Amino acid sequence: MENRSSLEDLTKIVRRLRGEDGCPWDRVQTHETLREAMLEEAYEAVDAIERRDTRNLKEELGDVLLQVVFHALLAEEAGSFTLEDVIAGICDKMIYRHPHVFGDTKADTAEEVLTNWEALKKKEKQITTQTQAMKEIPMALPALLRAKKVQKKAAEVGFDFSDFAGAMDKVREELEEVTEAVEMGVGAEEEELGDFLFAVVNISRFLKINPEIALTKASKKFINRFEYVENSALSEGKQLSEMTLKEMDLLWDEAKAKSLSDEKSK
Repeated sequence: MENRSSLEDLTKIVRRLRGEDGCPWDRVQTHETLREAMLEEAYEAVDAIERRDTRNLKEELGDVLLQVVFHALLAEEAGSFTLEDVIAGICDKMIYRHPHVFGDTKADTAEEVLTNWEALKKKEKQITTQTQAMKEIPMALPALLRAKKVQKKAAEVGFDFSDFAGAMDKVREELEEVTEAVEMGVGAEEEELGDFLFAVVNISRFLKINPEIALTKASKKFINRFEYVENSALSEGKQLSEMTLKEMDLLWDEAKAKSLSDEKSK
């Protein structure tokens, strides 16, 4: 019979690693030194989900769980809270924010659930204004995702474009301002580019598309097509640095046509 470990077993392992006779690396870690690891492990789990790689997802979720346990034990050592407090807190939150399951509130659709969730979240955190709600959005979130959440908060009180066309007009307006800033060279390029990206995120929101995922897929597509260009050049005994942009563009068009053909044949 397969030996099944528990959350308690993982906690004991991390305690041992942090102990006097433990691992030199683990013993010197802090909340701050582990910040990047927490983000990386979460992203790797999301990547496994995107690739529908359930085998790898199991491993990545384990890495995420390790981070949770590690941070909880660091807090326990500092006398702040324990892993049991973390578990109790999330259990209490899930019950409190699901009154349609654990209470007598009615919610028949996913949309109604989200509306109730946001209302309860505001009450719980004593948020009385929409600006406060925006400021509660973590700064550590990827910029595109944070922009989308900020826009959603504004939309909740009606501060939003009436339709997709209005959002598209804003994109065109901001693009013109980027062009003007570049041509005038007044040092406003960064600000105007930020406004343009913010407007583009609005489009993703109207289309119900996660901008982070869309951009990630675009980067992946670019790499795949660039690989075709480079491999084609190498097969002809050429280095990309030796080719003209026009020559590379011709190969890029071939790569694009091939990828479109492959998509249709699926």
